[in-house]
Amino acid sequence: MASLVCRPNGRKEVQFTDPNGKRKTVRLGRIAKRPAESIKTHIEHLLTSKISKRPVDGETARWVASLDEVLSARIAAVGLISCRESSVLGDFITNYVESRSDLKPRTVKKLNATKDYLIGFFNADKSLREISLADADDWRVFLVSKGLAENTVRKHAQIAKQFFNAAKRRKLVDSNPFRELKSTVKPNPDRYHFVSRATAFKILDSCPNNEWRLIFALARFGGLRCPSELLNLTWNCVDWERERIRIKSPKTEHHTDKSSRQIPIFPELKKYLDIAFFELDGDESVFVIKNYRDAGSNLRTQLTRIIENAGEKPWPKLFQNLRSTRETELAENYPIHVVCHWLGNSNSVASKHYLQVTESHFEKATQNPTQTVHDSSDSDRQPPQDDDVMSEGSDLVGVGQAMSQQEIAVRGLEPPRP
Repeated sequence: MASLVCRPNGRKEVQFTDPNGKRKTVRLGRIAKRPAESIKTHIEHLLTSKISKRPVDGETARWVASLDEVLSARIAAVGLISCRESSVLGDFITNYVESRSDLKPRTVKKLNATKDYLIGFFNADKSLREISLADADDWRVFLVSKGLAENTVRKHAQIAKQFFNAAKRRKLVDSNPFRELKSTVKPNPDRYHFVSRATAFKILDSCPNNEWRLIFALARFGGLRCPSELLNLTWNCVDWERERIRIKSPKTEHHTDKSSRQIPIFPELKKYLDIAFFELDGDESVFVIKNYRDAGSNLRTQLTRIIENAGEKPWPKLFQNLRSTRETELAENYPIHVVCHWLGNSNSVASKHYLQVTESHFEKATQNPTQTVHDSSDSDRQPPQDDDVMSEGSDLVGVGQAMSQQEIAVRGLEPPRP
């Protein structure tokens, strides 16, 4: 059905006639005769499967899955197998990212950052199958040597797992070499910072214009995510009559009933919203934040400059700590499920990544005794009775504490009869 052709220069070819009667050739290059005969046998099985329209046997299927990029492409070119996705690291990740049309630009940016670190360590032409568990460990050490924080390293490991899980589903690799890397982002209390109200109002006074004051107020007193929720806020989301704001959340919109949430117009926000609305031209469908919408606008850099102009030292994770501060503040006055509903996260995420233990908590604990529901007022408390319960055979000394000797003489111990 197929024949092996040996050329004078040592190159070998497998020739066969396809179901349409056309002569096809698969060039094998310089290769020993025995492995060439094995390839010819598998090609015959593929041809038989093509003609009979039945699945190939398991051994041939495994052989096809193990083919290198070059031979796989040559067999696909003659129509015996379907074109396989590139199993080369650089091409595969590029194709994968481009195929994910469902991802948001910031997510694509994160995927490409991990791709750059993978290619920078392994090279773009590295075969996916050649990357081992040990190679993945070495890549992690490479990231640490770049000075990346632990959580950043874990996030890149998480995305690398995502890439290779996709390759595994496409049968390009048998297992995920990054599967054992730690990828769960853990809380880092050292990067928490509570932005006090005094500091917040000092920074607000240092803002260059009303729009920047509103940006800062929405982050600090509204707990909005920046930039996604800030830049998606439009004036028709502000319900002045009910004093509420509907927050559209791109981060959680893929969850059921999580595309938006409502927050109150907190007293701290009202002033800055009023000023911005007064300057509005009349179209309430426009964005609340009109400027700084360009992808090149770096709000973090500008906020750093504003904080420094206010005479304050910039803290880690500028906008996230503003949101964290607000959630901690609200949790002091409202039930946690209400606070999480307003800020759009879960109780577990809030306690793990947002709620802070501040100095004021320690000061309050050292100055005010802890009260519990079991504590009652002194007027309700009965004096302890030393001998409320007397053991059998005990004397009546304890009874005398509750009843005078004179009462005993007049009334006796037994109750009077009618």
